[in-house]
Amino acid sequence: MNQLILATVWLIPAYGLLGALVTLPWSLGLIQRTGSRPAAYLNILASVVAFLHGAWALVVGGGLAPQELTFHWLQVADLDLTLAVRLSPQSLLALTTVTTLTLIAQIFALGYMEKDWSLARFYGLMGFFEAALGGIALSDSLILSYMLLELLTLSTYLLVGFWYAQPLVVTAARDAFLTKRIGDVLFLMGVVALSSLGAGLTFTEISHWAATATLSPTVWALLGLALIAGPTGKCAQFPLHLWLDEAMEGPNPASILRNSIVVSAGAYVLDQLEPVLARSPVALDTLVILGTITAVGASLMAMAQIDMKRTLSHSTSAYLGLVFICVGLKQQEIAFLLLFAHGVAKALLFMSTGGIILTTSSQDITEMGGIWRRLPVTTTSFVVGALGLMGLFPLGIFWVFCRWFATVPGWILGLILLVNFLSALNLTRVFRLVFLGTTQPKTRRTPEVAWPMAVPMVAMIVITLLTPFFLNAGQITLGWEQSGKVLLLVITGILGCITGASLGLQRQWLRSTQTFWRFSQDFLAYDFYMERVYQATVVQWVRQISRLTAWLDRYVVDGLVNLVGVSTIFSGQLLRYSANGKSQVYLLTILIGVLVVFGFFLNGGK
Repeated sequence: MNQLILATVWLIPAYGLLGALVTLPWSLGLIQRTGSRPAAYLNILASVVAFLHGAWALVVGGGLAPQELTFHWLQVADLDLTLAVRLSPQSLLALTTVTTLTLIAQIFALGYMEKDWSLARFYGLMGFFEAALGGIALSDSLILSYMLLELLTLSTYLLVGFWYAQPLVVTAARDAFLTKRIGDVLFLMGVVALSSLGAGLTFTEISHWAATATLSPTVWALLGLALIAGPTGKCAQFPLHLWLDEAMEGPNPASILRNSIVVSAGAYVLDQLEPVLARSPVALDTLVILGTITAVGASLMAMAQIDMKRTLSHSTSAYLGLVFICVGLKQQEIAFLLLFAHGVAKALLFMSTGGIILTTSSQDITEMGGIWRRLPVTTTSFVVGALGLMGLFPLGIFWVFCRWFATVPGWILGLILLVNFLSALNLTRVFRLVFLGTTQPKTRRTPEVAWPMAVPMVAMIVITLLTPFFLNAGQITLGWEQSGKVLLLVITGILGCITGASLGLQRQWLRSTQTFWRFSQDFLAYDFYMERVYQATVVQWVRQISRLTAWLDRYVVDGLVNLVGVSTIFSGQLLRYSANGKSQVYLLTILIGVLVVFGFFLNGGK
């Protein structure tokens, strides 16, 4: 039985796809009398089966040697394209994380989306989401991973634009799709280049090829930069980071997955491409630079936001920046553990945020306050999730950072401590404004959320507290040489909390009258003015090129076509006069033509 479970692990992503397909009769309006609830229940049932199958496979195969399942899907002449699935402790843990968080988010959505008229369509898209994420977790094929990342981009577009009647939602979905497409096109160039250079299409073959291939440093650099571009967009890294906070216009249950495991999918693929990136110092340095800019910049931008979901989304970009640094330093194991610990804690934070939004009908943290007594489960969820990201003992991020400290360079240590301090400060700021203080008009009536939302929150609280167990934290030994670094980590987390608790905060978002502070506030709140930079550069260039091509099409291409047409009409009008039915005129015309041709040849002979 155990062997059957492992041999059929590749079916787990298909459960989510099957769940999406069975919702079609309700999504298309073919079944209306029962409402949309049956579609939601069927999709949740498919997620339950996927969770049980994945958890059983993790228990059975978690300690076994990696295995590979290969499926030949196109064999033509010498071309043999395969889709490979890799079963390893890492891939099975990633798959179980996907199925667990998806199941919890779908149960949570029963309460959050209870009154939505298009509940079936939402669950169908969530099933599509789950299928793509589960496939990426298991995939050992670069081409399969690329196709699944493209499906994730499509799923993101559809879920962000779920409430398509709102103009801001439509704009956010479009921007998210186009921003990701920039990185996807460059990533596809890298995939094609790898194939043309002789590398196989599985990550195992790519790893062996990278160890023996002899290419020039320029080719290695270009190849590495192309492969970095896709994950940069998927993980909302600078300068392709704008889409993630705009994507917060979508439903909150989708934001739970998007900020925990969807953004991690690009980093997961990047982690598997590390053998290729390691051959180019330029690519590794680029990863470290992008990760550093995003980690610090996004942490600062998060503190300037007043939208609760957007401040947490910038925090997501910051922690994914640390993952990029790990890959740039060739520390793949730390990158994977950081993805796991961050994903669990961030999912819990967004579940708490969803409860607050549903109760108060607001996302503006300056309009909230004094709700901690009336929302015990929601408050506990936020506190546990926030502590899980602050590097405080004994939660998950703390153990990941402790393991990282063993090999981290000195300046990276300072960066980690800075990001940890800023994260603790920001989360404490949000907690003060939302849960503490005096009651505001929008928080006077704030009952606790219903059980479909409360039960998933409690489950995620337990999972977050048990994260060190999944990380095998008990096997981490801390020597005296690391005790100082660990102490600094705890101190920065505590200092961030103290600073956030003592910082003077205005519930009314006041702008400073001093030019410097006003500019700094706007500079961070508007994401480094990157949208305006894009408008002045890329958008303006595209607009000018479009105008040029329109002018060429109208006056050059159309002009040539019109010239040919006019010439044809004019020549036809002239020739009609020679068609008068008189044979002597035809003979004269033939004679003149023969004389002209004969004269041409005589002139050419001279």
